Amino acid sequence: MTETPDKLDQLRNRLAQFAAMRDWDQFHSPKNLSMALIAEAAELVEHFQWLTEAASQSLTADKHAKVRLELADILIYLIRLGDKLDVDLIAAANDKITLNETRFPADRVRGDARRASEYQQDD
Repeated sequence: MTETPDKLDQLRNRLAQFAAMRDWDQFHSPKNLSMALIAEAAELVEHFQWLTEAASQSLTADKHAKVRLELADILIYLIRLGDKLDVDLIAAANDKITLNETRFPADRVRGDARRASEYQQDD
């Protein structure tokens, strides 16, 4: 039985083809992709800079459209970076969630948003 690629894998393949058709693989080193990723994350942050918590949760239609495209840029660079480093992003995310379940036990951290190292100091 042949496995059907999931949406993330389909997107990864489309991005790889997009880059290959433009001969951009030569520029898509892990260093360059990670730098592009952080630049796009900074562009996302700019849309929320100086907004109140409430305003950040109720964006205008225009602002929402711009944020949507910044999120897409971040996802694109993240997927390309994962592809270049042969990282299964879904497996890595699941592994990280499992790790965080140990680092942040729900019964101990509920409603408290400190860093993991700060909880260790309470021991």
